[in-house]
Amino acid sequence: MTESGEHTTGGGFVPGYLPLRGLPGMAPVGERVEMRVTAHLANLPVVRSVAGTVAAMLDLDLDAISDLTLAVDEVCSTLIGLAAPGAQVTCEFVHGPATVGFEASVPAVDGGGADPESFGWQVLAALVDRVTHDVRPDAEGRPVARIAVSRARTAGGG
Repeated sequence: MTESGEHTTGGGFVPGYLPLRGLPGMAPVGERVEMRVTAHLANLPVVRSVAGTVAAMLDLDLDAISDLTLAVDEVCSTLIGLAAPGAQVTCEFVHGPATVGFEASVPAVDGGGADPESFGWQVLAALVDRVTHDVRPDAEGRPVARIAVSRARTAGGG
């Protein structure tokens, strides 16, 4: 079963998943910041650390750095809970002139996706301007769960 949805803090769910790379004006951070970690909760500190470093390199203010780091943690925590045994979470940081975002995916144990009614999802939606999710089959037909978040970019100095 495939789930898809989008949440914006000003609205509710809107059907469809829009990868951040598909948004106008979005480009990878630097050349490309992508990382893969084994889908295990013990790897969350590594992902949080990279998120904070990327946000600081983009000269975001302290609140935006904190929000992005917490959002990345929640996205990865959610995906780890959906992961097939031995799977890796693939993470990508992207940015544009006015937006910074994060997208992650993991081969899922079944076709189930993120639960937009969960407390964690509500926290995630409060941290970002946009969150989308879906579950789609990979080339071999196995389900892959994806979550993407984006937030307005704010200048540093705070």
